[in-house]
Amino acid sequence: MAAKDKPNKLAFLSMPAPASYVAGLGRGASGFTTRSDIGPAREGPSAEAIAEAQARRGEEPDIDPEQFQDPDNEYGLFAGTTYEADDEEADRIYELVDKNMDARRRARREARENEELAKHRAERPKIQQQFADLKRGLAVVTDEEWENIPEVGNLTRKKRKRDERSFVVSDSVIVGDRARTEYETSLDSRQQATGGFETPAENGTITNFAEMSQARDKILSLKLDQVSGTATSTGLQTAIDPKGYLTSLDSVVLKTDAEIGDIKRARMLFDSLVKSNPKHAPGWIAAARLEEHAGRMVAARKMIKQGCEQCPKNEDVWLEAARLHNNDDAKVILANAVQHVGQSVKIWLAAADLEHDVKAKKRVLRKAIEHIPNSVRLWKETVNLESSAVDARILLSRAVEVIPQSVELWLALARLETPDKAKAVLNKARKAVPTSHEIWIAAGRLLEQEAYATEKPAEQRDKELAAVDKTIEAGVRELRRHQVLLTREQWLKEAERCENEGAIRTCEAIIKATIAMDVEEEDRFDTWTGDAEAAEAKGNIGAARAILAYALRVFPDKKSLWRKAADLEKAHGTKESLNAILERAVHHCPQAEVLWLMWAKEKWMAGDVPAAREVLERAFVANSESEQIWLAAVKLEAENGERDVARELLVRARTVADTERIWMKSAVFERQQGQLSTALETLATAIKKYPKFAKLYMIQGQIHQQQGDLAAARASYAAGIKACPKDVNLWILASRLEEADGKSIKARALLDKARLANPGSDVLWAEAVGVEERSGGAAQAKTVLARGLQECPSSGLLWSMAIWAEPRPTRKARSADALRKAGNDPWVLCSVARLLWGERKIEKARHWFERAVAANENPSDTWGDIWAWWLKFERQHGTAEQQEEVIKKAIAAEPRYGPTWQPIAKDLANTRKSTQEILELVANALH
Repeated sequence: MAAKDKPNKLAFLSMPAPASYVAGLGRGASGFTTRSDIGPAREGPSAEAIAEAQARRGEEPDIDPEQFQDPDNEYGLFAGTTYEADDEEADRIYELVDKNMDARRRARREARENEELAKHRAERPKIQQQFADLKRGLAVVTDEEWENIPEVGNLTRKKRKRDERSFVVSDSVIVGDRARTEYETSLDSRQQATGGFETPAENGTITNFAEMSQARDKILSLKLDQVSGTATSTGLQTAIDPKGYLTSLDSVVLKTDAEIGDIKRARMLFDSLVKSNPKHAPGWIAAARLEEHAGRMVAARKMIKQGCEQCPKNEDVWLEAARLHNNDDAKVILANAVQHVGQSVKIWLAAADLEHDVKAKKRVLRKAIEHIPNSVRLWKETVNLESSAVDARILLSRAVEVIPQSVELWLALARLETPDKAKAVLNKARKAVPTSHEIWIAAGRLLEQEAYATEKPAEQRDKELAAVDKTIEAGVRELRRHQVLLTREQWLKEAERCENEGAIRTCEAIIKATIAMDVEEEDRFDTWTGDAEAAEAKGNIGAARAILAYALRVFPDKKSLWRKAADLEKAHGTKESLNAILERAVHHCPQAEVLWLMWAKEKWMAGDVPAAREVLERAFVANSESEQIWLAAVKLEAENGERDVARELLVRARTVADTERIWMKSAVFERQQGQLSTALETLATAIKKYPKFAKLYMIQGQIHQQQGDLAAARASYAAGIKACPKDVNLWILASRLEEADGKSIKARALLDKARLANPGSDVLWAEAVGVEERSGGAAQAKTVLARGLQECPSSGLLWSMAIWAEPRPTRKARSADALRKAGNDPWVLCSVARLLWGERKIEKARHWFERAVAANENPSDTWGDIWAWWLKFERQHGTAEQQEEVIKKAIAAEPRYGPTWQPIAKDLANTRKSTQEILELVANALH
């Protein structure tokens, strides 16, 4: 019974464990990892293998319905796969997609967050915001109120404990303070025995401070005398230059502690270098230069002397030693150097440079030649010292015997010889050095020099010049035979060098013999054209002319090539050469109208009108239906007063050529002669034949307007607009007609229609702005201008108007905007030049005017108004030469356009005026 009543101590083993029980936690055995936690040591079968086995047994795989619910849980779908590069790329792409989606929602999310933050701040404002109104109220507090504000006290109503510590004052402080205000009124016994305040030394002597001061001054004076070079104590006195003394003081380099430390470290390094490798010459040189830099010349010379002893076969050490010594010592040093390195050219040249007498120099150099007879430099220096050509020739003869491979010596000898002997010298040189192209070029230049040496018949000179071509051709062949292959670029550089030195024919011969080298047949035209342009850009006109001449022999039917040759002669040649090239051009290209017209114009500009007529007659034979030639003939006759002949030519032209431009010129001619009715009849006929030619309607409307028949003019413009709605000038003329009739509203309506028919036309917007300005609506004009800039943001014309529409202080900023938007537009550049003109920046304004007229690639497309502004500027600030230069450039450019230029140029009163006269009139009209 007793055993049954005893409790079972092991009953807890069969009881369930508490919910928070962790096995081993009480004895600190928690945290162990067992095989059951991490799985077996070997990897089990994959998911695919398990599925395959279940399929064989007929079992259905266990599918977890929740395994595909979480998109980030890859256990179910990709449990047995490997994470590869493709998976990484896919994850990166999805991450980018998430970022893009987040960026789309960011604006709304941030707006929502800002709204919530504002709501939170409104409900729970900061303390600073709560007292903001009170802070603003402090601004009205007066000084008296500030003074009456009580000081902040202790408002806590708590008694503060005072610091009541005390310190004991020492007796010395008390005694000293007591004796501070006392006075001694008696002498002690020692003072009474020695006579008051006279204090004797122990040996009975008395210190004399006056003598000590005098001795100090004397020592200081002696030191100053030593520094200045005056020894007064010895009775010797040397004169000293105060200025030179101060200059020498200026030359003293004061080194900082850091520099001195660097010098010491460098000295240690170089000392170690020369001790470890005493045969290393650069180390001795560097060590000597270090001492020189430190100002220790004696140490530097001693160092380089040791270097010469250690490295006697190195020329640089001897040269450095000579440099560090004076002239006389340097001669001795170089004499010793010659004993060790007698084959050094630098040593001998340095020794010759030390001599100041020419005879001594010659003696040194000739001695050097005895030691080094194969040095070209020594021979050249020796020859240069000779003042007599005979002696120089003798030396060079000996030099080429000793050094037959030196091309320089052969060429120098040939230059000193007579022409006949020079030929023999060059022949010997050619045999001695068959691979030198300089000798062949020198031979060609010698032949050219002989050809122009004396007055000779033209045939004989041409024959001798032909020998130059043959010589260069033979030279090129011989060089190829000896495997010397120079490139085209090298030969062209040699040709340009010959031209720069005055050998034009040799330059042409080189180009003729080598220009076709290494060029494919299909690339010849482009390559040669580029070579000619490059040579012209460098200023080598002869080379460019020779290249074009060779190209024209290969391509005689290329009209563009003849045009380039003619332009080259017009810019850099003579009238005779230009006429010759144009005559050849029309012979090879008879169908090229532009060449005929250039030739006729040159004859006309030279004052030879019959010759110009003859050229045009020949042009008629080759181009009977050419519109340009017919009109050129009409202009020639009309300008020379042959109006009947011009009218007859126009009648024949309308019959033979029958083009719209000929009909227009016929009407213009009759209008200029005052035959308005004939002009209207001609225009009526022309409009029937060419109803789409807008200029016919313009001229018809202008004639009606000139006659005062505004209704007829309005009808002409309306018919033209109907037939040619894309022509901007017709719309503008119709608008100006309405404006002249006092109907500004109708003018605006016409321009609105024109802009609808021609969107993006800056000229129409500019005309609309002008209509508003002329009608007195400055504000409306600015509005229209702003709309125009919105539609045509890169229009230089509108930007120019915008610059001048601004008040003066803001024009510069507006011009900067115009330059950014319109770029290199001539109107913007001209406006900037005018702004600089107004600010008196003359040179800058002139530079910007030059940029403005050069903005167009085709000179004839430049605006005449810009040329007129430049001329007006030069009249005010330039010289007569600068004004003439502007006029000359304007005449060469032949401007045709401009808001002010065209009305003046087409005025009947200015019909026969030249470009210069029109330019003067436009410059006077500008304001």
